[in-house]
Amino acid sequence: MKLIRYGESGKEKIGVQIEDRNYDVSAFGGDYNEEFFADNGLARLEEFVKANEGNLIEIPADARLGAPFVRPSKIVCIGLNYKDHAEETGAKIPAEPIIFMKSTTALVGPNDQVMIPKNSLKTDWEVEFGIVIGKKASYVDENEALDYVAGYVLHNDVSEREFQLERGGTWDKGKGCDTFAPMGPVMTTADEIPDINSVRLWLKVNGKMYQDGNTSNLIFNVPFVVSYVSQFMTLLPGDVISTGTPAGVGLGFNPPIYLQPGDIIELGADHLGVQRQEVVAFSK
Repeated sequence: MKLIRYGESGKEKIGVQIEDRNYDVSAFGGDYNEEFFADNGLARLEEFVKANEGNLIEIPADARLGAPFVRPSKIVCIGLNYKDHAEETGAKIPAEPIIFMKSTTALVGPNDQVMIPKNSLKTDWEVEFGIVIGKKASYVDENEALDYVAGYVLHNDVSEREFQLERGGTWDKGKGCDTFAPMGPVMTTADEIPDINSVRLWLKVNGKMYQDGNTSNLIFNVPFVVSYVSQFMTLLPGDVISTGTPAGVGLGFNPPIYLQPGDIIELGADHLGVQRQEVVAFSK
């Protein structure tokens, strides 16, 4: 299945995408939250959709899409997880995954505006393949890690490089600004992706292709990452792990290229759909 949420920000309704068309499933009840994933929600929703085949109401094509799940308890990110990205930023290849956190208040829909933070001069882009956890995970073995995955989501890990790298402390400062985590348009369930080790992901700014990578080039793959993160924190149903970005970020160019108001970001990944964001200047 492919899960969607649509409607006014903060008042989204639930839906599913079937053959590239979006349908309302509000009658199923609830929302795509921790309780949904923990309580066998995907299986129950699948039964609901089958039972109502032909009777679901199609959502207008111009309806706003929100993130395809409720704000999770945490968004965990893996840094420098593509060799080519590490090299372009001048960083060493990590011996173990680099973990940082992204504020959940950064979560927005796939086509919502990206707002440059106050006093920012170095806002950047990062297309990423995100993992959505399906059940509580703590000290998970790598060979069982995929049993804890509900599905996958496209994520633009928008980043402010000065805040991240020049202001001291952890990377989190440059990762959690408002609108810095567009996710969606869909959460694709794990069974719908034939090979998670071969997913193309790409990103364009103003029509120019900057990133064109593949999960086959991850330094630490999905099962390893799920297991690894679970050694340091308990992952709850609905939590997101973002697996890192391939080469082609603005920081990696000489001179660097950073986002400006009016820029248009487009990004996509196999099986996960496409996002489009207009960059806007800071406003309260």
